[in-house]
Amino acid sequence: MRITMIGTGYVGLVSGACFSDFGHDVVCVDKDERKIAALHDNIMPIYEPGLAELVATNVRAGRLAFTTNLAEGVKDADAIFIAVGTPSRRGDGHADLSYVFAAAREIAENLTRPSVIVTKSTVPVGTGDEVERILAELAPQSGAKVVSNPEFLREGAAISDFKRPDRVVVGSDDEAARAVMAEIYRPLSLNQSAPVLFTGRRTAELIKYAANAFLAVKITFINEIADLCEQVGADVQEVARGIGLDNRIGRKFLNAGPGYGGSCFPKDTLALLKTADDAEVPLRIVEATVAVNDTRKRAMGRKVIKAMGGDARGKTVGVLGLTFKPDTDDMRDAPSLSVIQALQDAGATVRAYDPEGIEQARPMLKDVTFATDAYAAADGADALVIVTEWDEFRALDLKRIAAAMASPTLVDLRNIYPRDEVERAGLRVTGIGKS
Repeated sequence: MRITMIGTGYVGLVSGACFSDFGHDVVCVDKDERKIAALHDNIMPIYEPGLAELVATNVRAGRLAFTTNLAEGVKDADAIFIAVGTPSRRGDGHADLSYVFAAAREIAENLTRPSVIVTKSTVPVGTGDEVERILAELAPQSGAKVVSNPEFLREGAAISDFKRPDRVVVGSDDEAARAVMAEIYRPLSLNQSAPVLFTGRRTAELIKYAANAFLAVKITFINEIADLCEQVGADVQEVARGIGLDNRIGRKFLNAGPGYGGSCFPKDTLALLKTADDAEVPLRIVEATVAVNDTRKRAMGRKVIKAMGGDARGKTVGVLGLTFKPDTDDMRDAPSLSVIQALQDAGATVRAYDPEGIEQARPMLKDVTFATDAYAAADGADALVIVTEWDEFRALDLKRIAAAMASPTLVDLRNIYPRDEVERAGLRVTGIGKS
């Protein structure tokens, strides 16, 4: 199949590379000339394990190409995917769909044959209807069909998620469009039984938001249980294990921590609330989730200050991990931003280290010193905080850490280390959800 991917951000680039690895001919289109030039030199605009190698392999094979020329990109395409950004709109939290609609207009102006137009971007319910209206207005004879095909990629594991998905959701009532999408995803059936779920277009659009909101609720639930554990003398990790073994609940997303962040959960929960508000259907659980998560991030800063004796003024805090999760350089809504701001507001000096996120963090964090590794971050610090659970933080030489610090205080916001192990190394430890 001939596929065009509009947008070479996280979703577009990973999806385009994986589709080409399936054997499809893929052209990725982006207006950013510098990004396309960098991709021609195999320089990735994002950090994602294995992506550079996957792109290089398929470019060499002639199945993957990059261009800034949309007319060239959509020529003879069987399917054109819209994978542009939908950030939260200032003022009301609704998804900003201007990039999606702009892409739809440009596609309509350059169509040369009937194609399936696929919204891969995360969009509110009814967006496909507007894309269809734009096509009908600007290209009434094109015969184009509009399909919703939401992505479910986790940053840091996106390639694996694309190639071995739990499910593929396709929203369309048109049989010809469904047949094209079935052919595009046919390679998945060769090595596994991942279901392709065909639904109505509006249903597919809502599935994406409902899934992310549910996971955000699950994270926030265990974080609140962690707070309760600290007050009543229970262990949140054992509570999570005890409830996660129930197949109705499941083990995933039950790791207590400093709150969720990233490119999806914060903006998608807000967009879902806006959709629900417009439909006059209150989503109280999601509303509470958003409020609790926002409050929690700042509260983690206060937790660090309390571990330091209640006074951070004039003290140095080492921060390990800046990105919202490991194996990505994404700083969007990262808990570290709120934690560091709270520490600085209390008068602390912050020295931070992250394996991949420092360059993204620099413009976001003022008056922060960036360390070259975890041990440099700990050197002379009055407290050391683990905010992001990168693998390289899982086997630190804790005795070396303790010896380097001015005051041996570890605040483990990801519960990486058992208390007895930390204490044997000479460190005082504060975890999450432990008395």
